[in-house]
Amino acid sequence: MSLVQTQELTKVYGAGDTAVTALDHVNVHVNPGEFVAVMGPSGCGKSTLLHLVGGLDRPTSGRVWIEDTSLGDLNDDKLTELRRRKIGFVFQFFNLIPVLDATENAALPLTLDGTSPGDAKKKARAWLTRVGLGNRLTSRPDQLSGGQQQRVAIARALAAEPALVLADEPTGNLDTHSGDEIAGLLRQVSDEWQRAVVMVTHDPRIAAYADRIVFLKDGRVVDDTKLKQDGSDNTQMVTGKMHALAE
Repeated sequence: MSLVQTQELTKVYGAGDTAVTALDHVNVHVNPGEFVAVMGPSGCGKSTLLHLVGGLDRPTSGRVWIEDTSLGDLNDDKLTELRRRKIGFVFQFFNLIPVLDATENAALPLTLDGTSPGDAKKKARAWLTRVGLGNRLTSRPDQLSGGQQQRVAIARALAAEPALVLADEPTGNLDTHSGDEIAGLLRQVSDEWQRAVVMVTHDPRIAAYADRIVFLKDGRVVDDTKLKQDGSDNTQMVTGKMHALAE
């Protein structure tokens, strides 16, 4: 059974002559523990798809399932509860709270969900250590590099033990070396910790870390390619597909 399933997912912004179709009857699935990249030209609907799967926005038509739960059947409170417990989010600009240290930032989703502060910080410290920040537990965001801040954000996404991590351009604000480290960490999230990862990216080198790439164009899925994670470099193949899409 798929962890994520969309059925004829459609999102239209505006109405009448000014209506813009961001997603057009999109059917995608993500299996438990799978690492899926979403690529395509600017404005093709990548982030819209991520927002609908994450319950951050509601579709114009169509459905999204997380496991056996249809998001459209949930009221706002139940949808918020599902997001906190089933989904972790990682964004391009980290979205850390400046006055909180790494542990407090990573613990935040747990404390918001009612976990005691002591237990929340214990879980946060454990995940920060797993992502390589065991020596920076009390550092504030302004004391961390961009790559380290994104590691805090990944620990925060994982602290509630979600089945799914949604990452929107997670390397877009990082240099090449840090970007590769974060992509490798997301690969570890999938391989070692068995969380499904759905990552929007424009970078073929980063997408090449995934198990599968879903290509969008004009709001539609135009290609779905499985990659071999056998040590070979998939970047050239991904770049070729992106160039073909742009034509």
